[in-house]
Amino acid sequence: MQRVLEPEVMDTVEDAATYDAMDHSAVNDLFIARLKALGVAGLCLDIGCGPGHIPLQLVTECPEVDVVALDLSKNMLLVALEHQKKCANGEQVEFVHADAKGLGSDDHSFDSVFSNSILHHIPEPIDFLREAWRVLKPGGMLLIRDLFRPDSEERARELVAMYAGEESQHAQDLFYDSLCAALRPDELDALAKEIGIRNYKIITDSDRHMSLQIKAKTY
Repeated sequence: MQRVLEPEVMDTVEDAATYDAMDHSAVNDLFIARLKALGVAGLCLDIGCGPGHIPLQLVTECPEVDVVALDLSKNMLLVALEHQKKCANGEQVEFVHADAKGLGSDDHSFDSVFSNSILHHIPEPIDFLREAWRVLKPGGMLLIRDLFRPDSEERARELVAMYAGEESQHAQDLFYDSLCAALRPDELDALAKEIGIRNYKIITDSDRHMSLQIKAKTY
């Protein structure tokens, strides 16, 4: 199946509310567990934080970290700010309106850099990956997780039925479009090589998720 692009920014009120209402808890728990296993620490950057579920969960479970969490969708950030008010360690997350393709941060300024499910939103994702690599400190932890594109439209619809069958029709449509817009593991690997990312692994995490990851070095 060829990649079919979707809108880069989920910036309508309906999109933000729909995405926030979907049950991401199981996937987010696995993402947080992987962050811990890879050695998340220090000053972290979450690129494409959406409604803020992951950074707020991270500072709750790992209160020793601080997170700069950015998104290009203002409506997503408005939802995130409401969640932040209810989080005991919410002050350890700074939500920022910014573009993943041009972060504006200094080189090597973050101990840990991570992102969950925005790669497929970006038409030319090499720009995002290059920025994530640029701002990561040498020896730092990197985790870029995303959906991967199924072999066929039929398989994409099967995945929607399995994992979003009880969600609203709008939520199901968003999930289907995301699957069709995602990369394949070999495409992600090729981009990482082109950028010059070192010491990474490409992991197939599930029947719909893949990750590019680097474990933090310990000295």
